[in-house]
Amino acid sequence: MKKEHILVIRFSAMGDVAMMVPVIYSLAHQYPDIRITVLSRAFARPFFEDLAPNVGFMSADLKNEYRGIKGLNALYRRLAAKQFTAVADLHSVLRSEYLRMRFNLGHYRVAHIDKHRKGRRRLTSSTNKELVQQPSSFQNYLDVFAKLGYPVTMQFKSIFPEEGGNLNMLPACMCVKKSFEQWVGIAPFAAHEGKTYPPRLMHQVIELILAKYPHARIFLFGRGMQEEKYFTEWCQQHSACVHTGALLESLHQELILMSHLDVMLSMDSSNMHLASLTGTPVVSVWGATHPYAGFMGWGQTEESAVQIPLDCRPCSVYGQKPCLRGDYACMRNIPPETIVDKVEKVLGVKSE
Repeated sequence: MKKEHILVIRFSAMGDVAMMVPVIYSLAHQYPDIRITVLSRAFARPFFEDLAPNVGFMSADLKNEYRGIKGLNALYRRLAAKQFTAVADLHSVLRSEYLRMRFNLGHYRVAHIDKHRKGRRRLTSSTNKELVQQPSSFQNYLDVFAKLGYPVTMQFKSIFPEEGGNLNMLPACMCVKKSFEQWVGIAPFAAHEGKTYPPRLMHQVIELILAKYPHARIFLFGRGMQEEKYFTEWCQQHSACVHTGALLESLHQELILMSHLDVMLSMDSSNMHLASLTGTPVVSVWGATHPYAGFMGWGQTEESAVQIPLDCRPCSVYGQKPCLRGDYACMRNIPPETIVDKVEKVLGVKSE
């Protein structure tokens, strides 16, 4: 009898791919006799290559090697040679839909994600807004595997053992965590302004944390021009601040460090999801977007989210739309003290 082999497709941004990890982990451990191959972009390899013995990873460069219809046909031929028995499309965009069509013509078992677009449109509507919790991405992924005949019970805690990742793989300044220190991660930026807490206010958050916790170390996460500018300034002003992007060389190293944080403070961004994969508590800050859209990180609750009530919130599922008011009040009106209070609650629990 042919061994079951599931192809899982998701090409998108890091946060969306990271949200697959708890589901794939649970699927792999609940069905150890099936093979699972994740098809994604190359950056996602560290998430899956050591996740479980029966999980493999394939990368696909859709901008170059597999560009256009000709490229997708070549990718399909490569995939068909693997003799999959089922295909789970967890992305459902033009490229994955084309591959799905080819697999359907080949009489494979195929299922795809329901993104609940109607519910999300009502959630973000400027009129007659309906603040109703939408199914989480985790549930949407689970539904796909259930359609294929693999109902899954979630059993994920962390990609690392209980003690966390191996700190010896990090630079010397990070390889020892002293017992009296609080390690706080901060990822203050996101892809869009509506998802980014103003740097001026975030600097106040840092100062308040350091005033309350003089032995704290602040690890700043993110890579880009804004990060380089502000992180350099903050590290010059505060010796407790560490610009991780200047010291860590890989995503795997960042995940190791995250696994030893006492708390991660993040926007609605990929770092929120990365920290949750390491079992680290996360305080998340929400502006134009909302947890009700279904993108809260694994193991997180609305109580750990910082947000203020505004009639216009949320205005966007992904945060890319211009502010209807023009002032981004959803972010700028959040007092730094409110964020620090949430961080304190986590640190208080960790110290008990």
